[in-house]
Amino acid sequence: MRCGKKLNLIWVEAEHLEDDAKPTEFHKAWHDVCTADGILVPGGFGDRGTEGMIAAAKWARTNKTPYLGICLGMQIAVIEFARNVCGITSANSVELDANASDKVIIYMPEIDKVNLGGTMRLGLRPTEFQPGSEWSRLRKLYGEKTEVHERHRHRYEVNPEYVDRLHSGGLEFVGKDDKGERMEIVEIKDHPWYVGVQFHPEYLSRVLAPSKSYLGFVAAAAGCLDKITEDCLNAELTNSVDGDLANGVNSVTI
Repeated sequence: MRCGKKLNLIWVEAEHLEDDAKPTEFHKAWHDVCTADGILVPGGFGDRGTEGMIAAAKWARTNKTPYLGICLGMQIAVIEFARNVCGITSANSVELDANASDKVIIYMPEIDKVNLGGTMRLGLRPTEFQPGSEWSRLRKLYGEKTEVHERHRHRYEVNPEYVDRLHSGGLEFVGKDDKGERMEIVEIKDHPWYVGVQFHPEYLSRVLAPSKSYLGFVAAAAGCLDKITEDCLNAELTNSVDGDLANGVNSVTI
């Protein structure tokens, strides 16, 4: 509604993006990814289809296609970047490969690795935008707030031992927890919209007050991010947005 566009959602089975998929399924899945205006990798558990998700994240990064990773989707973006930009070819998550030599995603230290029931990090928690992140596209949508509160549901996190190396490669950890220890938001500076968030912004999203993560993603895919950002910074968002924001584009495919 904010962008004034019809949203065309296309579900892609991540397993079909992997090399061992059936040729017809592989072709169809990659056609959908390559022709999409934006790519979203949502939260989830388990290793099924994750190599396909990583391939989709790489496509979005290298082809400047707007990307939003939620929870697992953020971790996927980190793994892809570690492998293909930082040269950490064996990078993986402990959830996906417990024996990986480079675990860039690990269990949070407070998590019981044996009895997983009731061990997730849950609820509303603060995220602080880091000094020097004033350029952040997501931060601007929050109206330049230095701290935001979003709801969480996860037990894995970015391994802090790899943060400096990832940062040196160009993956910016623009948001961290209030102790500065847990990575909450990642972005790539020279990309129209490449954002990963550890939290679940959909939990607080409302029809007339959409989550900034989703709003920015859809706006970037529709070609109207600058206007939406300007409205957010000026605190002048209304329930409708002029229909010409996306240069005549009436729909957006994600």
